[in-house]
Amino acid sequence: MPTDVWDRELNELLLRIGARFTRVEPRRRMRDYVQGLLGPVGRKNSWQLAEYAGHHAPHGLQHLLSWSRWDADEVRDDLQAYIAEQLGAPDGVLILDDTGFVKKGTVSAGVQRQYSGTAGRTENCQIGVFAAYATSRGHALVDRELYLPKSWTEDHERCRTARIPDERAFATKLELARAMIGRALTSPLPIAWVTADSAYGQDSHFRRFLEDAGLSYVVAVPKSQQVHGPRIDHLITQAPPEAWQRLSAGAGAKGDRLYDWAAARLPAVWEFDGDEPTRQRWMLARRSIARPDEIAYYLACAPLDATVADLVRVAGCRWKIEECFQSAKNECGLDQYEVRRYVGWYRHITLAMLAHAFLAVMTCQEREKGVPVGTRPTSWTSPRPRFAVCWQLDPAAVLRTAATL
Repeated sequence: MPTDVWDRELNELLLRIGARFTRVEPRRRMRDYVQGLLGPVGRKNSWQLAEYAGHHAPHGLQHLLSWSRWDADEVRDDLQAYIAEQLGAPDGVLILDDTGFVKKGTVSAGVQRQYSGTAGRTENCQIGVFAAYATSRGHALVDRELYLPKSWTEDHERCRTARIPDERAFATKLELARAMIGRALTSPLPIAWVTADSAYGQDSHFRRFLEDAGLSYVVAVPKSQQVHGPRIDHLITQAPPEAWQRLSAGAGAKGDRLYDWAAARLPAVWEFDGDEPTRQRWMLARRSIARPDEIAYYLACAPLDATVADLVRVAGCRWKIEECFQSAKNECGLDQYEVRRYVGWYRHITLAMLAHAFLAVMTCQEREKGVPVGTRPTSWTSPRPRFAVCWQLDPAAVLRTAATL
């Protein structure tokens, strides 16, 4: 993309965000900070960002993160409006997940020894719960919350030192995710679906919350998840061979992510659905082609006309938040901050999300200059329910079976 186009688009975005800064000094520092996050800086902390911007010392950028008067939540709201305009689509998917930020010491807000999926083990770290937004046009992070363990929320002096607001009480990661979903629903983002991993999907209250909000979802669950009594892994073993379909869960670094999928419609629950359900519940399984013993499980609630391909598409979107984490950390310094206080964490993370969203929008504009639109695969419905569920059969497998009779 030509440099003048990049500069013009970035300038328009920064002018938009600049309205949240009432004084010229923090407004200029914000511009320098975001431009540094997007620039060729080795490690994107205040010292190196200041050097890149031509500052004599990092104090101005440190002041921007710690003491300047501006509201990171207002910038987040502008970020959501920007993504809605540039990447929004009626079938947008909101993705929930958390990521760890490994830290030394005990002073950084929310830090303690806790499990980090990013590291794959228990580490001394902070945990951020995030929401990403994905459509066929692109994907970007749209919201964030810092998880505060009880070791923090029950120590008021420690919270005051880290400038954690008095009203900030303990909240589970699920509660933080629900709060972000609520905010997203009042934002300009057009959202039709929600997806999340099993840490969120296995919670029945979380799924009910999504249904009450009128959202469709495809969420991962553990193999021990009960579905109207039996475990989901036991039910999936009863799937007829014709139920398994080879479908793409989206494009990956090496081409389409192909898996074998089996899906079944679940019986309606009268106390939730009434006499005339407007949505259909499903269970879904994803089986590795190379390692058939590796099976992932999902529960879904979708419009009545949704197909297996729709469910697979949404399930595949869950990887997009991992891509957001990777690119935002590698390219925009999401995890390279050196702030310790609560307010500094939110400010750095929000500006890094803004820089990452700008890259996502630029990528979308470049890609849409001439890429043909692909076709969506279809699914067939089994003519007879099995095991109190209705398996969705692969049409090619049905034809092969019929030819042998």
